[in-house]
Amino acid sequence: MTDADHCNAGFERLFAGDGLTVGTGFPLTDNRQSRPPVGREVALAAHAEAVGFDGLWARDVPFRWPRFRDTGQTYDTFPWLSHVAAHTEDVALGTASVVLPLRHPAHVAKAAATVDRLSGGRLVLGVATGDRDPEYDAFGADADERGARFRESVAAMRALWRGEFPAVDFGGDRGGLEGDLDLVPKPASGTLPLLPTGHSRQTVEWLGANGDGWLFYHLPEDTLESYLADWRAAAGEKPFAMALRLELADDPTADPEHVHQGYRAGNEWVVDFLRRLETAGVDHVLVGVDEAREESDPERALTRFGETVLDRL
Repeated sequence: MTDADHCNAGFERLFAGDGLTVGTGFPLTDNRQSRPPVGREVALAAHAEAVGFDGLWARDVPFRWPRFRDTGQTYDTFPWLSHVAAHTEDVALGTASVVLPLRHPAHVAKAAATVDRLSGGRLVLGVATGDRDPEYDAFGADADERGARFRESVAAMRALWRGEFPAVDFGGDRGGLEGDLDLVPKPASGTLPLLPTGHSRQTVEWLGANGDGWLFYHLPEDTLESYLADWRAAAGEKPFAMALRLELADDPTADPEHVHQGYRAGNEWVVDFLRRLETAGVDHVLVGVDEAREESDPERALTRFGETVLDRL
């Protein structure tokens, strides 16, 4: 049983309508900076909401690993989203994604419920098993057990949110509850939507039965078709979201070029591409927005994407 029928405001913003919704992710300033300027990030978050983005997503990256191209989410996910919530109105706030096997499920459940309450019920929780193996060594966690830990965490968090004074087994050596303790606060809608990310070392059947949606990475359109077919067979009408990068070329008619995890193209092609994703059955796209320019101007990029792409969807 999942929580697909909840009334979480963030989930409704992303998935309740008939059309494709679009979000973007932090950092909104130069993603190579180790400490993005807080004031600038918050101002850009409010601007992204104003120009039509439906969601703002933060990653969960505890350590910097130079092997990756960027630092990731510098500020811890939950305090950061709480800060962003205070400077935005109704845009959905998402995690993309919390690495469950590296965190105790009670800590995740409490932190997530707190952000959800402070934001007026806007939190959508993407969850994953992570892609930075050295972090497992750093936390003394068994990477070979991450799949099992993921399943145990999902079950434990749902139990903590749904019930009062629940009996919960956190799995492994992480302890549990026997009905004498309760987690507070509960989420605003009584629970939180969970979007497993990638396969999270689970079968598609498990994801469909236990997730409220599926958040995946960029896929070529022919491959996407088969993934969507598998997802619909396992999950019915539960939403499918995809993360990718889209760089707008100066020439609005420019043909697409492949970039890391996405494309560089003119806005005419980008609009057509997003319409094709919508027709295929994608419900939300988390886009990394940039421009094919030597000097980055994030506010200009967000404005231009809003005016030339979002306003036409």
